Amino acid sequence: MPETMELATTINDRERSLRIEPRETLGEVLRDRLGLTGTKISCDAQVCGACTVLVDDLAVSACTYLAIDAESRTVRTVEGLATDGQLSLLQQAFIDHAGFQCGFCTPGMLMTATALLEENPDPSRDEVIHALEGNLCRCTGYAQIIDAVLAAAATGRPVAGATR
Repeated sequence: MPETMELATTINDRERSLRIEPRETLGEVLRDRLGLTGTKISCDAQVCGACTVLVDDLAVSACTYLAIDAESRTVRTVEGLATDGQLSLLQQAFIDHAGFQCGFCTPGMLMTATALLEENPDPSRDEVIHALEGNLCRCTGYAQIIDAVLAAAATGRPVAGATR
């Protein structure tokens, strides 16, 4: 196995090319090599959702997703949701509805909810709950998070920022 490999991918609308070790996860590359620290690493076992990012618009756990698997794909992190300093509709809804407390889970919640609303712009409360099942909140802010997602959906406007 080679010591390093070339990774060419698009992250938050920016083409990136860097050498990585084959064992590196996407979370490690995003945080440690690219400084995108919004992606939180917590469980390293794909059970808490804090590290959720979108790869080709699908929510994935960056803590277990090998970085090399992002080759020639489009990756979106929480840093890519805002556009020109303006928060995305969903980010603003989280603020308006107090959808965060300590904030540790917020990036993963935002990315999971973005994927949901891009696929289903008008989800029911049960569909939001189901979509967020893999995201754990240590502060038990679930009711406000669900309310924020539903409020963003109720506007009828696209929730995405940088890549839409």
